[in-house]
Amino acid sequence: MGEFDLIERFFKRPARQAALGIGDDCAILQPRPGTQLAISSDMLVEGRHFLNTVNPRHLGHKALAVNLSDLAACGAKPLAFTLALALPRADEAWLGPFSEGLLALADEHRCELIGGDTTQGPLNICITVFGEVPVVNGRSQALLRSGANAGDDLYVSGTLGDARLALEVFRGTVSVPAPVFEAARLRMEIPTPRVALGQALRGVATSAIDVSDGLLGDLGHVLKQSGVGATVNAEIAIELIAARAGSAWARGLKGSEISLSQWRCWALTGGDDYELLFTAPPAARDAVATAARESQTAISRIGQIEAERGLRLLDRQGQSVPNTYTSFDHFA
Repeated sequence: MGEFDLIERFFKRPARQAALGIGDDCAILQPRPGTQLAISSDMLVEGRHFLNTVNPRHLGHKALAVNLSDLAACGAKPLAFTLALALPRADEAWLGPFSEGLLALADEHRCELIGGDTTQGPLNICITVFGEVPVVNGRSQALLRSGANAGDDLYVSGTLGDARLALEVFRGTVSVPAPVFEAARLRMEIPTPRVALGQALRGVATSAIDVSDGLLGDLGHVLKQSGVGATVNAEIAIELIAARAGSAWARGLKGSEISLSQWRCWALTGGDDYELLFTAPPAARDAVATAARESQTAISRIGQIEAERGLRLLDRQGQSVPNTYTSFDHFA
């Protein structure tokens, strides 16, 4: 099967929203009046971002999900995406489920594939995603990393640390019961981009970022760009690991050899969570709760933004926890 046969069979679809889709030298998007384009790119490399044993349908989902998560952090509505795909070979048995997982998530968010590139080489998936954010009275409604203010509450959506737990099981450093591992593995391989929450937080949140490289590392970007500091309750973060949260999980994990420091590390620095970390003033707590309810997304208040620079961690008793944690770095 040749390159163009591959595109025609697995990826080409009629353009529904774009002015021009797959088949020309360029695709053409026409943003709606009163909106701005939000654009983001993410690359997934075999052996660095995913294991070679991953289900290709899951991989197709995740490749788009991590990009949609960036749009969510900006409060953007998904429009379209491009796919640059390097393949060791044109394997129909792999391409079928990969494209199905990719396009199923695309359909869920009305985000159409409008172009890209294919070539032969080590497995590498690069997606560029396009979304739109409204402009109201000449002011962009995009959520940015730079808007956090002293006194703001600090929130995170969903759960943390489960993807890291799954990775440690794959590495052989810990052992957990099969149902616990399976649930954690699905969180790692099929993350849920919080697109609806991001849009609901426009005009409510003062800053936002998606948690891809670990809670503390990504929070550090917000603090730096906003010129503020923060205090985080590390024990609340630990309880957001699904494997510790419910009674069923607790029963499943009974007798496992996982220390409190390991749980804390996974929650604070594990990465691959693709949740939203955001700030909002205390006066907006009702509006934040409404955004969570309308988007059907669980949220937790885990700390506070402060004028004093730096990042401080507290335990359940309010005592200081040494911050010796480092998050994921592609070149570390």
